[in-house]
Amino acid sequence: MSTSNVVTAGDGTRRRSSRRVEPIYYFFLVPTLVLFTLAITVPGVIGIFFSFTDSIGLGEWNFNGLTNYIAMFSDPAILQSYLFTFGFSIATVILVNITAFLLAVGLTSRIRFKTGLRTIFVIPMVISGIIIAYVFNFLFSNSIPAAGAATGIEWLQTSLLANPDLAWVAIVIVTAWQAIPGTMLIYVAGLLSVPGDVYEAASIDGATKSQQLTRITIPLVAGYVVINIILGFKGFLNAYDIIVGLTNGGPGTSTRSVAMTIIAGFNGGDYAYQMANATIFFIVAVLISLLQLSLTRGRNAL
Repeated sequence: MSTSNVVTAGDGTRRRSSRRVEPIYYFFLVPTLVLFTLAITVPGVIGIFFSFTDSIGLGEWNFNGLTNYIAMFSDPAILQSYLFTFGFSIATVILVNITAFLLAVGLTSRIRFKTGLRTIFVIPMVISGIIIAYVFNFLFSNSIPAAGAATGIEWLQTSLLANPDLAWVAIVIVTAWQAIPGTMLIYVAGLLSVPGDVYEAASIDGATKSQQLTRITIPLVAGYVVINIILGFKGFLNAYDIIVGLTNGGPGTSTRSVAMTIIAGFNGGDYAYQMANATIFFIVAVLISLLQLSLTRGRNAL
């Protein structure tokens, strides 16, 4: 008889006990699962159900199949919101990651007061987005035009927020200002995980600082770059409070994000139609999350 098929009573008891889940885990898991289901899953399922109706959010309703979904793909307002949201997200991700990486490299180098500088640089992360937006709104609408008028610089005398072609630039700047600290902290953690011996060996071999950055630092923190890009892009897709505080979707609807379009539809009695929009947006977010999992899993495997 194969020894692998022989199991003593003691071994069986020990194996069964190792598979037993401690009751304390259920104590923490079940309440959280119930709250998540009631607050997130159930409303989400109900919303998807009503996306196939003509409901305005209350009163009677009728099924209309895929009518809402077909209509949204030819709705210029919705297409514009998706175009703005994705363009804004890509531009902000690029600006945030480049700036955060350079700051992280500087704050992990041999400079004075780097601990204090790290503290200063993370301050924007703990301030409410709507407060940041209102402060920058005042700067863009009053302080900067006044400075332009005083110095005679003509292009500064007009607020970016009033220009339908450039208002998105102001939104990117303010969003990046708030997002850079969190991204920078992840890069700092990644840079500190690189062994110092690698840089010492490279210096002995005659590698310059720029060569060490491009051939050692960036390849070794590539996993952190992927994580920051995916998390940042997914987060910027949900942009709402900063846009509301800066432009409220204007001028016109040039800076209206998908989230703003959905909420405006809910408030305007367009519940089922915007719920279809929210469902498509949810699918997009899920696809991005799956992409993130596949990329990070591959990095972990290395």
